[in-house]
Amino acid sequence: QVKLVESGGGLVQAGGSLRLSCAASGQIFSYYAMGWFRQAPGKEREFVAAISWSGSTTYYADSVKGRFTISRDNAKNTVYLQMNSLKPEDTAVYYCAVQYGMTWSSRHPDDWGQGTQVTVSS
Repeated sequence: QVKLVESGGGLVQAGGSLRLSCAASGQIFSYYAMGWFRQAPGKEREFVAAISWSGSTTYYADSVKGRFTISRDNAKNTVYLQMNSLKPEDTAVYYCAVQYGMTWSSRHPDDWGQGTQVTVSS
């Protein structure tokens, strides 16, 4: 079983930036796509961004497109989420997720991290 550990969350003012990291360890498959989801209080968990194994293909929710950038470093088994121009509505717990395989699809992720809190003040 793979273990995913997120870091980098915190409190930031609107318009500010944060970079989240997610490190994978344990029984890691040879190829895996990675993604980020978020869940705000009283709302369902929603997709934010994802990246293929090679890093050549990325996917973004419309709400974050142009503000967030997902990237990965396979040598470190780590995926990043650079979040710029943050808005109060970005406040949520952000979860890292993995899908075993080369590309990301719409199916449910195979494993999840524990989450990291991001709070954007107005």
